[in-house]
This record gives sequence, structure tokens and C-alpha cells, in this order.
Amino acid sequence: MTPGAGTDLNWLLDDLIGRVKEAEHAIVLSSDGLLMASSAALQRTDGEHLSAVASGLQSLAKGVSEHVGGGPVKQTVVEWRSRFLIVTVAGERACLAVLCAQGADIGLVAYEMAMLVARVGQYLTSGTRAGAER
Repeated sequence: MTPGAGTDLNWLLDDLIGRVKEAEHAIVLSSDGLLMASSAALQRTDGEHLSAVASGLQSLAKGVSEHVGGGPVKQTVVEWRSRFLIVTVAGERACLAVLCAQGADIGLVAYEMAMLVARVGQYLTSGTRAGAER
């Protein structure tokens, strides 16, 4: 990701949150769990924690897919009693995650996430960290 791209992405994430009813927070993260950008209402430490969780979920889904021959992971959805977390691939070695309230239309959330990735996915490539083999 280019310098300043995180700041440029923040307003796009805020726009997504503003357009999607009951979407609460959105982040862009590297595949190894580093926070790259976040919506404004999310505290930095909460964003970093959500990044680690989303990365772990994607990694688990990828491992299961490799074991069962499911192909590339497109999206991971976790549903709790009061929230959904949707994580999708967003460029090479990057993901987009959205946390939303239980009543959210997750089909609409997933659609809006796909539209955002289609618009800016090419800019979301996360460089490989030294020593990383992913």
C-alpha cells in the first residue's frame, strides 16, 4: 500500500458505514493481521484487535478450504447473538472486514464490500513483511 493510502481509505470505510444501515465498523487489514485503515468511530486498539481476529478467521477458513478442496476463500462470516463479522479478500494479501449489528442485511453488506473492493482493490495490496512466507 502506498504512503497515505490508509488515510485515503479511511473516508471510503466511513462512507461504507454511512451507507449501510447497522454497519458499525469497517477495517482494511493485511493478511497477517496488521491494521491498514479503519472507519472513524473505531478506536485504534479495537481496530488492531479486530484485525488480528479477522486475519485469524481468514487463515482458519483457508486451512479448512485446503483440507476439503474448497478453493480460494472468498468470504468468511461469523454470527453472534448481537453481531455479524464479515471478512472478504480485498487485494493481494489484504482483507476488508465489517462488523455490523444483528439486524443488518448481510447480503447488502457483502454487496457493498464487493463494490468497495472492486473500486479500490488494486490499491489494497499489502507488501510482504520481512520473514513472512504467506
